[in-house]
Amino acid sequence: MFNTLSDRLTSTFKNLRSKGRLSEADIDATIREIRRALLDADVAVPVVREFSATVRERALSSEVSGALNPAQQVVKIVNEELVGILGGESRGLRFSKTPPTVIMLAGLQGAGKTTLAGKLALHLREQGHTPLLVAADLQRPNAVTQLSVVAERAGVPVFAPHPGNQSGVEVDDVIGDPVAVAREGVETARQRQHDVVIVDTAGRLGLDAVLMQQASDIRDAVQPDEVLFVIDAMIGQDAVATAKAFEEGVDFTGVVLTKLDGDARGGAALSVRGVTGRPILFASTGEKLTDFEAFHPDRMASRILDMGDVLTLIEQAEKAFDAEQAAKMAEKVATGQDFTLADFLVQMQQMKNMGSMKKMLGMLPGMGQMREALDNFDEREVDRIEAIIRSMTPAERDNPKIINGSRRARIARGSGVTTSDVNQLLERFAGAQKMMRQMSRGGGMPGMPGMGNLPGMGGKKARGRQAPQRKVKGKSGNPAKRAAQERAAAARAAGEATGPAAPAGSAFGVGRTAEPAQPSSDDLQLPPGFEKLLGR
Repeated sequence: MFNTLSDRLTSTFKNLRSKGRLSEADIDATIREIRRALLDADVAVPVVREFSATVRERALSSEVSGALNPAQQVVKIVNEELVGILGGESRGLRFSKTPPTVIMLAGLQGAGKTTLAGKLALHLREQGHTPLLVAADLQRPNAVTQLSVVAERAGVPVFAPHPGNQSGVEVDDVIGDPVAVAREGVETARQRQHDVVIVDTAGRLGLDAVLMQQASDIRDAVQPDEVLFVIDAMIGQDAVATAKAFEEGVDFTGVVLTKLDGDARGGAALSVRGVTGRPILFASTGEKLTDFEAFHPDRMASRILDMGDVLTLIEQAEKAFDAEQAAKMAEKVATGQDFTLADFLVQMQQMKNMGSMKKMLGMLPGMGQMREALDNFDEREVDRIEAIIRSMTPAERDNPKIINGSRRARIARGSGVTTSDVNQLLERFAGAQKMMRQMSRGGGMPGMPGMGNLPGMGGKKARGRQAPQRKVKGKSGNPAKRAAQERAAAARAAGEATGPAAPAGSAFGVGRTAEPAQPSSDDLQLPPGFEKLLGR
C-alpha cells in the first residue's frame, strides 16, 4: 500500500545521510521532497501543510543542530510526526460494563463492511468473546446471504430474520425494517447471553440523505458502544469528504481501514485521522478472514519509513506456530537428532498459516531496498516444495540419501515438477541439515565466528586440534580380491589378539614404566672396517 511513499521518503533520507552538517537550505529541500511525496500519495492538503510545518520547525531547532548525527535526528522527527498523524497511541475496542457490547458498522457500499464484520467476529472469538452478527443490510442484493456465509466461515452465529433483497437489483425502497432488525438482534443477543453484537448496516455508492438517516435511526435504536467507520484505503482524496459526511451524520467513534493490501498510494490512512481526529482501530490486509490486525500507529510509521514491523511479525508467528510442535523440534535439535524432510514439511505448513510470504518479508527492516525481488517472489514456490515432499514415501523423508535417480523421477512425476526441481530441493535441504547438525554439536551457525555452544545443545567441544579420521577402504567388487581382503583382515585381527598388549598410559603403544633397551654395538651388523671407528 505505502510502497511509493516509502520509496520516496527513503530516497530523500538517503541523500540527507551523506551530509555531516545540515544547513537551512538542506532542510528546506528535504521538507519540499517530503511534501511532494505526501501529496503524490493522495494525503489531504491540510494534513500535508500541517505536517510539513511541524517537521520544518523542529528540524531548524537546536534539537537537530546540537545532535551528534543531524540526519538521523531528522528521520526521528519525521517518524514521530507520522506516528502523531496516524493517531499517536493505539486504542482497542471499548467494551460495555453490562453485556452485550454493541458495535455498529457504517460506510459506503463496496468498502467491505460485510466481510469486515466476519473478520471482526473471528478476531473477537479468538479472544474468548461470543459475538453475534446482525444482518441489518436489507437493501443490497443478497447482502443477508453473504453475511450468513461469512458468519459460517468465521464460526459465529448470525441473526437474520428477514431475507432482504433477493431480486438481484438494488432498490431505493427499503425491503423490511432494518431498524427493527437491529433492535431485535440486540435483544436476542441479550437473551442468548452473547457479549458482543456486530450490526452490519446498508451502504450506497454515494452519499445521500436516506443513507445517513437510516444509519442515524439504527444508532438511536441500539445505542452502540462503538460506531466503526469502514473506509476503503484506495479511495484517495475523496476519503476526506466521505469521512466528514459520516462524522456529521453518524458521529463514528473509530475508523477501520480495508484493502491495505492493494496497490493504491494509501493517502486515506494518513488523512482520515488528521481530518476527523477519530482513531484508527483496525486494518484489513487481505481477502482471508485471518487477514485482520489491530492498527498500531508506531508500527505503521515504521513500515512507511522502511524500518520494518518486527513486533507484528512476532505476533503473527505466535498465532501460527504450534508451541508443542516447536518444543519438540527444539528438543530434537538439542539431542542431536537429524532434521528430516518430515520436520521441514511441518515448518513449511506453519509458515503458510502466517499468511503471505511477501507480507512477512516486507515487515523486515530494510526490505524496501529489495522491492523488485519481493515483487518477483513467487508465492507458489511454497506449494511446490510441499507437493514434492508429499510425493515422497515416509522412508524417503526420514533418509533422503536413499533417493536415487529413479526415485527422483517418480517424485517429480507425482508432484508435477521437473527432476531438477527435486534435485535443487534436496541440495538445499542437505545444506540446512548440515547447519542443524553443526548447531546441535555446539559449533554455532556456519560462517559466523564466535558462535559457540548454545544453551542445551551438545556437550563441550574438545580443545586442541582433532586428528583426522582414518579413511576406511571399501571392499573390492571382485570376488577373488574380496576373499583375499577378508583373509588378510582376519589374519591381522588374529595377530592383534594374540600379540602383547601395549601398556596403558601411552598414546603410541609404548609403556611409560619401562625404559626402552638401548641397542648394543655387538648386535649391530657393520660393514668391514667400521670397527676401528667404534674403538673396537
